[in-house]
Amino acid sequence: MSGEDHIRDDVMVEARDDVMESFGGEYPIVIEGLRNSFGHQVIHEDLSLKVRRGEILGVVGGSGTGKSVLMRSIIGLQIPDAGTIEVFGKNTIGAEPGEEAAVRSRWGVLFQGGALFSTLTVAENVEVPLKQFFPELDPQLRHEIARYKVVMSGLPEDSTAKYPSELSGGMRKRAGLARALALDPELLFLDEPTAGLDPIAAANFDSLTRELTDILGLTVFLITHDLDTLYAICDRVAVLADRKVVAVGTIPELLQLDHPWIQEYFNGPRSRGAHESHERGKSVDNNAERKA
Repeated sequence: MSGEDHIRDDVMVEARDDVMESFGGEYPIVIEGLRNSFGHQVIHEDLSLKVRRGEILGVVGGSGTGKSVLMRSIIGLQIPDAGTIEVFGKNTIGAEPGEEAAVRSRWGVLFQGGALFSTLTVAENVEVPLKQFFPELDPQLRHEIARYKVVMSGLPEDSTAKYPSELSGGMRKRAGLARALALDPELLFLDEPTAGLDPIAAANFDSLTRELTDILGLTVFLITHDLDTLYAICDRVAVLADRKVVAVGTIPELLQLDHPWIQEYFNGPRSRGAHESHERGKSVDNNAERKA
């Protein structure tokens, strides 16, 4: 490692230590006046959004509304044309490398499909962020952390030695989740986490997300098309349309709005089915509690 690399690592560690205290404010993510475009195609214009600490925020919108672009902007993979993005009270656009890395060490990301490295085992995939942000960790401790995160994500312990090609789609999602949780993040970004899963696997993943959020005190930014997920675990829903966030609220609150896309989405037959299923589930849980 060169002297320059040592200096860069020292700066990152110093900046990381400066911000390791858990965020105590109300809004860990604050976006104001965001503009994103690709050539002449404008995706977002004057988009603003605040994400509350401790909530699971579902993000929905039609195709082409830029849900993933919004997430990529927050995590620094897309540089906006204009606007501000604050994460944990720090402006992430144009931040110094050390400060940016320190903030990034406090979130985890599950991309669609898991986005695992095919040549690494599950445990090695989970160790990637640990090596990046905590290179000083003892290898044995790093292995143990990876094993713990894999089990926490609902995978059997022996899956740590398997490669992504040896896993089912649902298991790859959980392996990706284990990697996203490797650094004990405060923020968790989930991009279509139940896409491609059968209904039982999707429901189990939703339950795991809710459980981890409550136990670990996470704030979750969740992009989804899954109406069952929205009804089952999301505290609020942000709706992207007309190049911006047109509404944020609980599903009952959104149903009071007369925006055509919101009405079509939440009053369609699939939404009614998801709502009825959710109500039946609540009724079963309430009956079980009364019998207990």
